[in-house]
Amino acid sequence: MKSSAASEPFAAFMARALFDPQRGYYTRHIKTVGARGDFSTSATLSSSLGQSIAAWLKAESHLQPRVRHIIEVGAGDGSLMQTVRRSLGWWTRCHFSFHIVETSPVLRLEQQKKLGGKVTWHSDLESALASAGGQAFIYHNELLDAFPATLVQWCAAERRWLEVHVPESLHPHALDPAHFSALRHTTFADRQRCELHPSIRDWLRQWTPHWKAGAMLTIDYGDDFPALYHRRPHGTLRAYLLHQRLTGADIYANPGRQDITADINFTDYCDWLRELSFTQSSHQTLAEFLSAQSAPASLTDPDGAGTAFKCFVHRPQACASSHHPS
Repeated sequence: MKSSAASEPFAAFMARALFDPQRGYYTRHIKTVGARGDFSTSATLSSSLGQSIAAWLKAESHLQPRVRHIIEVGAGDGSLMQTVRRSLGWWTRCHFSFHIVETSPVLRLEQQKKLGGKVTWHSDLESALASAGGQAFIYHNELLDAFPATLVQWCAAERRWLEVHVPESLHPHALDPAHFSALRHTTFADRQRCELHPSIRDWLRQWTPHWKAGAMLTIDYGDDFPALYHRRPHGTLRAYLLHQRLTGADIYANPGRQDITADINFTDYCDWLRELSFTQSSHQTLAEFLSAQSAPASLTDPDGAGTAFKCFVHRPQACASSHHPS
């Protein structure tokens, strides 16, 4: 096992590279999202996603007519919220207040250029929910994949998982295997790498106590475990710079200048929400979600952003009695 006297967990490196107040990619260096940026999202590739989310919101508002707030978390350049608002139509828009949760000053400026005074901005989901009285429809697209990931590697000789630090070295981890399906898996080949997201679990535990009614649509790339790592011995970690996909040592080459991302383990994500007493009412691929909303199902990421996109709908238990999993 390698060792290093001066190293930090990969999750700390990723957090600094993306969110450092002075040098982070999202806080300072991201220019835009789309053809002129480092990567594209499904929202910048087509209007189909925004139209489908608007159709989903209309259906949800019929089921829960007392919910009058819509929150997008991590809104990119504002294109998705812009399309959602337009697709809802004037009459439906008038019945809602719109909110964006955005931590990137650069992206918030882009959003404000597009949306002006039509939206209220917040720095965290707790404050957005406070403005909504705890009742809101929430959606986020390609948000979770930017959360700092804890990188682990299977050591077959020692039959245990070790945490990857930067510069690359292996150390014992301090995570509870009860919360992470990968840490309970012991049949991988030697040196298999997996990404864990205690950062997402912590985030869910922070804001969900403030959410009382509504529904949440999650759209992101990933898969259930262990299918997520089928034929992926090096894991899913990668970076994007000017639409070029970077892996291996190149992930460390331009800290603060490139996006870093990993696929989401949806087995863990859905388990965490269930532990917090939220009910899952839908689990679909993006193509299935678009089809269900009568939108074209041809949205793909030309840069190969991991496995197929998945869509999940979760609700507080009190709002879920009339809904059934699909």
